[in-house]
Amino acid sequence: MVDDLASEILDATYRALCDHGYANLTVQDIAAEADTSNASIHYHYNSKEQLFAAFLDQLYERFTDRVDSPEGDTAYEQLDELLQILLTTDADPSLREFRTAMLELEAQAPYNSTIQERLTDFDEFLIERLRKILAAGVDNGEFDDDIEPSRDAEYLATTITGAHTRHVAINQSSDQLYDTITRYIERHLLADEQPEVGR
Repeated sequence: MVDDLASEILDATYRALCDHGYANLTVQDIAAEADTSNASIHYHYNSKEQLFAAFLDQLYERFTDRVDSPEGDTAYEQLDELLQILLTTDADPSLREFRTAMLELEAQAPYNSTIQERLTDFDEFLIERLRKILAAGVDNGEFDDDIEPSRDAEYLATTITGAHTRHVAINQSSDQLYDTITRYIERHLLADEQPEVGR
């Protein structure tokens, strides 16, 4: 039961953060969202900083579960699946809420080392996931052997993060950017001749 309440507090933090924003968010807002008391929250989390550290750890688990193993028989198919997960919104309308929560926390990162360290984990995980896909594609001949997987992974991650910011800040659909990045990959990353799957 105690663990269930701790988990519900983190879920309530997610909802309250999306509704109120970080700057205006209070423990009372989270308590009301969780249908519990301030005392219960302080029992589980000694401070707001500790609560948000645990909250970011939970978000990190959700994020890595979503992007860790994209489906596909080839590196290109895996990259495309990953981009669809990260950029298209039709499949999961709740992504806007997730991105809103992340943007709220990103704005605090320059002033809060705990938040900054955990957001760095998100960034590094995404870049490494992209790098591995690109490197595998170079090894099997799908991607041009002149590309630099680390550099191109960082470029793609930066573009994806910018798309999420635009999606939240000005309600700009990130689906269009998915099409743009797909064309970029086809023109600049794919090898001229593709190997046949299974050979």
